[in-house]
Amino acid sequence: MKTIIFNTIRDVPREHWNHLQKGHSFTYAHEFWDVLEQSQLNDFRYRYAMFYDDADNPVALTSFYTITTDIAIFAPTKLRLLLSKIRQIFPGFLFLKMLECGTPVTLNKPFVASSVLADDEMVKALNDMLLGLAKKQGHFLIVLRDFEPETDAIQPLFKQLGYHLVDSLPTTYMNIDWPTPQAYLSSMKSYYRSKLLKHLRINHQQDIRHELHDNFDHLADILCDQWLVVHHHASEYQREILTPEFYKGFSSQLDSRSKILLFYRKQELIGHALLLQDGDLLRWLYFGRTEAVNDSLYIYVAHKVVETAINLGATRLELGLTTYSIKKDLGAYMSPLKLALRSPLRFINPFIGLVYPLLNHTPEIQNKSIFKDQ
Repeated sequence: MKTIIFNTIRDVPREHWNHLQKGHSFTYAHEFWDVLEQSQLNDFRYRYAMFYDDADNPVALTSFYTITTDIAIFAPTKLRLLLSKIRQIFPGFLFLKMLECGTPVTLNKPFVASSVLADDEMVKALNDMLLGLAKKQGHFLIVLRDFEPETDAIQPLFKQLGYHLVDSLPTTYMNIDWPTPQAYLSSMKSYYRSKLLKHLRINHQQDIRHELHDNFDHLADILCDQWLVVHHHASEYQREILTPEFYKGFSSQLDSRSKILLFYRKQELIGHALLLQDGDLLRWLYFGRTEAVNDSLYIYVAHKVVETAINLGATRLELGLTTYSIKKDLGAYMSPLKLALRSPLRFINPFIGLVYPLLNHTPEIQNKSIFKDQ
């Protein structure tokens, strides 16, 4: 099998890439990666690999990138406070140069492969490429993400090659089984329905309303500022830093797949929810607001995201990481994620699986019975 590495998505043969991507998540699409690449998030440096068989037919693709990031990114509160004090003296403490394979802003397994390619052959080829690059470029750690439950069959193949499978923050999903928003409300147990309706009334009394749009590039600077308000006050997870270019490209290059819910208090734009329609799956990617205050707005936003999924005919809604309690009260369930970690340094790698869980804390998977028929 032959591997060709590209330094920009615009050099990758679009017809080969999209032939393999067809039938898979849009977050693997050539257009999606072009938006990410042009957005200049953090210090990500993206690269792409196409795998070809002996007859030069494309059989697999993957995307990967270098990033300097915090190895204690999911640290518990006490450890996070200690690290902040240490970093006042040593700013780069536990920030490591990593080679990461996956997508930096969404969830997906780290490669797409043709059905003619055996899993073990693909995993070996991917490992050989990443390990060679990591050694050559001096990366401390290789990270493959994100392994959801449906990847259980390939996870042991990575363990056989020296990777450590560790827990990441769980994500949240909701199966959309209702024909109308009213049917969704009616299906809830009375306690959770009355709790939700109370918060909706609070927002209605404050003249909060919302609008759904496909085109929002003219609002990019405002939306990015709103997102930064939420990001700077996040206590559970902080990594990628969005830019106005991200919002512009997301709106202008992804056609009707890109959507945004805009939230107004009277005529003032006070928040937004960024959405991606990925086939039958609606992804809620980001939330932003003008003020970091503890009120009912987030619950109102989350409910309108659910309502939008129903109205768009989605069969499943991804609500993302963190703020689990609110999402579960609306009917979402927590779903586990794993990362595969390996250091190219032979004497360091055996300790990665021991040290990483000590530095990072992930919540226990606990779900609720929200609906009458559960």
